[in-house]
This record gives sequence, structure tokens and C-alpha cells, in this order.
Amino acid sequence: MPDEILMTIATTLATKAATGLYDLVKNRFSRHPEAAGALEAADPADEGSVRALAERLDAEAQADPEFAAALRGQWQQTANGGVNNQITGTVHGKVVQAGDIHGNISF
Repeated sequence: MPDEILMTIATTLATKAATGLYDLVKNRFSRHPEAAGALEAADPADEGSVRALAERLDAEAQADPEFAAALRGQWQQTANGGVNNQITGTVHGKVVQAGDIHGNISF
């Protein structure tokens, strides 16, 4: 049975709005016509189709840990709005971390 995160990922995939996530899964499922069909048939308003997709994701993730890691990594990026800001080590001077910036930045 798929976990809550896979159900959320499946719902997001059903909207076909998260391009990077959708492309990752579409590419993976291209080798499996039934799985590709579940992806294409997924409708966010139809819980059964979302659950069917989540079950396919679960099966693929259990069969391939690398795919599971890529799926969850892409989901994390999607869930965070596609922005992953990180600073490591010692920082000297000014730093700006942001997603979309429209306009100027002044210090």
C-alpha cells in the first residue's frame, strides 16, 4: 500500500503541473505500458486513478532504490517550489538566498 507521500506525489502528477517530476516518472514508466497508462489516466478528482498511480510508483520505488531516491528528491524540490538554497562552510560578506526575484536587490 502506498504511503501518504506517494499519494501526494501521485495527486501532483495527476495535475501534470510539476514538469520535472512528471518527466521523471513518464520516462521511467515509458518501459511499462500499463504504468504509463496509469500516469496518463490519473485525474486529481478521481481518487481511484490517483491510488492506482501511487501503487505503480510504490512498486517501482520498491524495485529500484535509485528511482525511489530520485522520485523523492524531485518531489522535495517540487514541494519547495523548485528552489533549494544552501550555504555550507564559512561565509564572508553578504548572501542572498531567494526563489524568484523581480526587481533589484540592494545592500
